[in-house]
Amino acid sequence: MSEQQTQTYRLEGLSCTNCAAKFEKNIRHIETVEDVQLNFGASKVTIHGEASIEQLEEAGAFDDIKVFPENIRLSKTKEPFWKKKANKTVLISLVFVLLGYISHFNYGENHVVTIGLFLTAIIIGGYQMFIEGFKNLSVLDFDMKTLMTIAVIGAAIIGEWAEGAVVVFLFAISEALEDYSIDKARESIRSLMDIAPNTAIIKRDNQEVEMKVEDVRIGDIMLVKPGQRLAMDGEVIRGESYMSEAAITGESLPVFKSIGHEVFAGSINKEGFLEVKVTKHVEDTTIAKIIHLVEEAQAEKAPSQKFVDRFAKYYTPTIMLIALLVAIIPPIFAQADWSTWVYSGLAVLVVGCPCALVISTPVAIVTAIGNAARHGVLIKGGVHLEDLGHLRAIAFDKTGTLTEGTPKVTHVIPLNDKNETEILSIAHAIESYSEHPLAKAITNYAEQVQVPKYDAKQFQSITGKGAKATIKHTEYYIGSPAFFNIERTTSETIRHTINELQKDGQTVIVLGTKTEIFGLIAVADQVRKESHDIIDQLHQIGIEKTIMLTGDNKNTGLAIGRELGISEVKAELLPDEKLKMIKRLQQQYGKTAMVGDGINDAPALAGSSVGIAMGGAGTDAALETADIALMSDDLSKLPYTVALSRKTLAIIKQNISFALGLKLLALLLVIPGWLTLWIAIFADMGATLIVTLNSLRLIRSKYISA
Repeated sequence: MSEQQTQTYRLEGLSCTNCAAKFEKNIRHIETVEDVQLNFGASKVTIHGEASIEQLEEAGAFDDIKVFPENIRLSKTKEPFWKKKANKTVLISLVFVLLGYISHFNYGENHVVTIGLFLTAIIIGGYQMFIEGFKNLSVLDFDMKTLMTIAVIGAAIIGEWAEGAVVVFLFAISEALEDYSIDKARESIRSLMDIAPNTAIIKRDNQEVEMKVEDVRIGDIMLVKPGQRLAMDGEVIRGESYMSEAAITGESLPVFKSIGHEVFAGSINKEGFLEVKVTKHVEDTTIAKIIHLVEEAQAEKAPSQKFVDRFAKYYTPTIMLIALLVAIIPPIFAQADWSTWVYSGLAVLVVGCPCALVISTPVAIVTAIGNAARHGVLIKGGVHLEDLGHLRAIAFDKTGTLTEGTPKVTHVIPLNDKNETEILSIAHAIESYSEHPLAKAITNYAEQVQVPKYDAKQFQSITGKGAKATIKHTEYYIGSPAFFNIERTTSETIRHTINELQKDGQTVIVLGTKTEIFGLIAVADQVRKESHDIIDQLHQIGIEKTIMLTGDNKNTGLAIGRELGISEVKAELLPDEKLKMIKRLQQQYGKTAMVGDGINDAPALAGSSVGIAMGGAGTDAALETADIALMSDDLSKLPYTVALSRKTLAIIKQNISFALGLKLLALLLVIPGWLTLWIAIFADMGATLIVTLNSLRLIRSKYISA
């Protein structure tokens, strides 16, 4: 299928999973449609083939589903619950139910006024339900509305007018509340879509023009005043300011931006005036990618949801068979009253509808993924959310994950009558030619303390060992202790000093000539100040094993591991050896996560049960390759994410247990003949509402900083 044949639309009015399945089925019946994927959580549908908006709305007419092009941003006006048209009929139906009961007590249940009032309540409250129910009945499609229609008609035939009216009212109010609850769950994604403005002020031909973001081109200059939200991703070319990137990364503190810095659509300019060169089209901005990935994540079914879907396929026919047996066996074999047991069979049909069971998982997944996105954690599917909840072991890359990733000079030790200033001046002259991170650490420190600058000539890099250059007619060497063959050429004191520094997790760089050593420079990657608390939190919430996998030397790795309280350290590993360690951990502990930067350690991230990338904002590799991205490069989000996933799993289990338990309890009421239609509808729709509201508790899951 070509791209031209694929179109995605946003939907309004998609309120239940049964309706979604029916809508998808109706679309498949359109002759020009080749395939369709419906995303219930994001309320979107993707069509492969050809179908007009009119055809799609006709397919969803049974539930008044409205269809809009994907790129149209829907303005959602908040309307009080009881002002909605559908909910007004519920109120009117309730009034007639109450009047019916007043008449019942005054004139009796079979009085024409009583029957008329209850019948009016049934028609007003169930009009739409009956239309759809009869349509479904004509094609033997037994969804909830069909079963409700049969049940209410049955109640009317045997003279249970009051009960029929109460059932219609309960069903109508439950539908309204369910619609409200689902909409609440989707608000987290809708709020993401509203972050970036629709228009931007662009400077073209010395003119300031406000234009739609769809018309902005790469290379345009965007003007951003204090207090404004950025409409596009770009690079600052003029001005400086603090930017609030909370909407993108979840980071609460403003970030300083000046010329050359990257800025993101949706962030807020706090104080200065900026000129920003646009670097991405509107559909490629970081926030657009986040929204797309979160919506796709909601479409991907988690293992528990797949299980529930498979279970529902067998569950529904089983319930229908039980209902049939309840209706016919007592009258046939025990000469019981037909009307009584047919009525009980209808009640079994109603109570057995799998609505609560089917919705028990997706609402929890949608809510949790939306909550995480608002806190700067991008979870790319329900399967990853569930896997995270089952973790027993987490492996960490060291550089840039547990540490800052920017080495700094910690010690300068002069030897052989040299002083610290001269050591740094010579080292700076040689290392200024190198791009190596350790070289950068030395040159940055030398410039910070303002040492005299020497000229280096005949610079030569010696791969994997160090470098050499000529300064003031003397050839100097700089590099690792192994480069200088320290074990053979230096005193016991120098060897001891080097070993002690390495044991403390520092990398030692030696400066000298072919015959003499003039000084030692110790460089260390600084441990993130929050790393220790995060490792401690992970152990407290039940992670059995934390392991650091690093390519750095063993002494450095062990020193940092001791400082952070890591369970185990594996150092001097190549990328394929890290992958082998992940496989070993999976064999020993089951579900295992790997936390890295999303660019390096790709094999280990891909091979783990859950790959978690640091610093997803602006890093396409992290967004594309990782299962989970911590958008603000903030490791303290990890315990929150693990705790959120475990809470989600607990809520899913509660939902499934409650949905099945309440139905089983209601079905047991058939034995003494206590199951009535209103109890049946309460058991079904009540269970649906309770599992939905239980899932919405995930909206309140808070991020707590380490």
